[in-house]
Amino acid sequence: MMAFLDSSSLLKLYHFEKDSSMLENYLETNIEELVLSELTFIEFRSAIWRKVRMKEIDQELANKVITYFDDDFDSYKWIKMNSEIIKTAAGLLMKYGAKGLRTLDSLQFASALYLKNQSCIFFTADKLLNTLFMEEKLEVVNF
Repeated sequence: MMAFLDSSSLLKLYHFEKDSSMLENYLETNIEELVLSELTFIEFRSAIWRKVRMKEIDQELANKVITYFDDDFDSYKWIKMNSEIIKTAAGLLMKYGAKGLRTLDSLQFASALYLKNQSCIFFTADKLLNTLFMEEKLEVVNF
């Protein structure tokens, strides 16, 4: 089975956070392939540098974590940003913008929907995306 991880859930695999162990255990026992949006490549870096700004980690650790992620690049299946994903994201903003959906999350959401009809489980640590994933009938694992 595949698992789609948005940036908020992927971060838990590289930086210990609440529920990191639970996510790791679930992925190790149930998942054969991890799928990420191409957007995650950028969002991951942004999230790590935010941790530096918030003084949760130092710059040396940030660089190491980003290097580990880069080393794992080929182990992930990547959903490319393309015109179909962009158009879907725009439609999602029209549908869910009033609920608080924003640009980058709409792109993650559109990437997830790309896998809707495949055998895939969806992970997000973002409360709004979790709710919207469920509204769109995606199989979400809450953690």
